[in-house]
Amino acid sequence: MPIAVDIDVMLARRKMSVGELAERVGITPANLAVLKNGRARAVRFTTLEALCEVLECQPGDLLRWEPGPPEDGDTVVEAVEAVEAVEAVEAVEAVEAGEARPGAVEVDAVEAGAAG
Repeated sequence: MPIAVDIDVMLARRKMSVGELAERVGITPANLAVLKNGRARAVRFTTLEALCEVLECQPGDLLRWEPGPPEDGDTVVEAVEAVEAVEAVEAVEAVEAGEARPGAVEVDAVEAGAAG
């Protein structure tokens, strides 16, 4: 993928563990690992903002473009599906953290489906 993720570089500079960063940002260590290993298809601006705030850096310190062909299957539809999957995971995490009601998440998902 032409977008390279340099979270490891900033973690080393800040002498911070992946677990500590995940906790301070408010995402699971598994989701952070997907992002830092370059396997994420999308990242929310709110997550990017939180990463920059905790690491005291700019988005360009975490993400950079490298020339090269896109990976097989990179399409707009797949990108939208990836964002929807991330939103679903974040909604479940919000319910588990007590920040949202389970019914509210289901209603939001139904409304999003009706709108799309």
